[in-house]
Amino acid sequence: MKNIILIICVFAFVKANAQNRQDSTTVYKKRVLETVEVDFLSSYYSQDGDNAAVSGGIGTEELTDVTSAFIISIPLNDDDVLTIDAGVSAYTSASSSNVNPFDDGPADPYQASSGASSSDLWANLTGSYSHSSNDRNTIWSAKLAVSSEYDYFSLGVGGSYTKLFNEKNTEVSISGNVYIDTWNAIYPSELRPFGKEGSGLNNSFFTQNTITGNLNYSPRFNEFNDEGRNSYSLGFSFSQILHKNVQGSLALDLIQQQGLLSTPFQRVYFSDVEDSFIDNFQLADAIERLPDSRFKVAIGGRLNWYLNEILTIRTFYRYYFDDWGINSHTASIALPIKITGKFTLYPSYRIYTQTAADYFRPHEAALSTDEFYTSDYDLSEYSANQFGFGVSYTDIFAKAHLWKFGLKSIDLKFYQYDRDTSFSSNIITAGFKFAMD
Repeated sequence: MKNIILIICVFAFVKANAQNRQDSTTVYKKRVLETVEVDFLSSYYSQDGDNAAVSGGIGTEELTDVTSAFIISIPLNDDDVLTIDAGVSAYTSASSSNVNPFDDGPADPYQASSGASSSDLWANLTGSYSHSSNDRNTIWSAKLAVSSEYDYFSLGVGGSYTKLFNEKNTEVSISGNVYIDTWNAIYPSELRPFGKEGSGLNNSFFTQNTITGNLNYSPRFNEFNDEGRNSYSLGFSFSQILHKNVQGSLALDLIQQQGLLSTPFQRVYFSDVEDSFIDNFQLADAIERLPDSRFKVAIGGRLNWYLNEILTIRTFYRYYFDDWGINSHTASIALPIKITGKFTLYPSYRIYTQTAADYFRPHEAALSTDEFYTSDYDLSEYSANQFGFGVSYTDIFAKAHLWKFGLKSIDLKFYQYDRDTSFSSNIITAGFKFAMD
């Protein structure tokens, strides 16, 4: 009997200790995010060129944009994180100002107008929630996004599911997003008198301005009946640690768009219609007309190779195609160089090539008998090169402080982008990451 009692006591003691270890593991498991983190991101972007879609493939593409965003990540408990992303972008555009080029002085596609369309403000707010399993091998997330600008409003929902296998050496994920967008269609100023309630050439716009060239100006214009656009995306990714110093990943993205895919204020000029002008500005023969559906596929991969404590090689390639006839290739390489324990340099290079969409026509190359047409050079055939350089400062101990937040990192980057058309752009970005003490 004594032996039986002893065995029972030992069993109870072992079970109690095992339970205590299990409880201890549950209580003291590593949190997904230890503390509140705040990212402040900012950028300054400028571009120029001579193929503005607003003026039918000719004219200035000059534009500047300043963007600021805050990203706040809040740990709700050991497993759950709430992230709030709020951003504002303000731009000034000589190109879009020519939606109405006749409001001050002689109109010219290569000169900016001072109209209301010369600047705009875009605002975005995104909230996302993520949950990680106790073993950190399963992660799911959900998000809600809303954005707005003068002529556009967008509402989006999405989510993702990630699974890690093979002692976290293998990762598989799937994601999906739905965006419901609405245009507030704005048309070129000379076409508005030909709308549903317009009076054509009898409108005061034409009686107060003198038409030269073809005096019987008669554009092909109908307002869009449906101003909605829906976008659906589905993404798959696979990541694998191939070696202690090498990691690779593959990704597949599928996107379906339906609705108003044309930009209402982009002009088109027909080669078989005589030109009409006011001042130096050619009056639109029509606005951009594109199909109401588009299916896109992108397949890509990354390979990152950690050479040593100083140098890492990061490579990327993507092939893209859609049912509008565009095929493109993107390849890039980045070489992070760790020069000290806290500072890293980021030289990079990216090359991009694409074929033209089936509906692209240069200035005055479309025909009035065509069903679809655009003179937007973003849909033309071109190749582009982008050179970048950046520097990053990282302090895992966050010794520098701003109020109750410690500074974890600073990232500064510059990119120069050039197409083999006249288009070029520059962007400077800055990012600051803070963590609450």
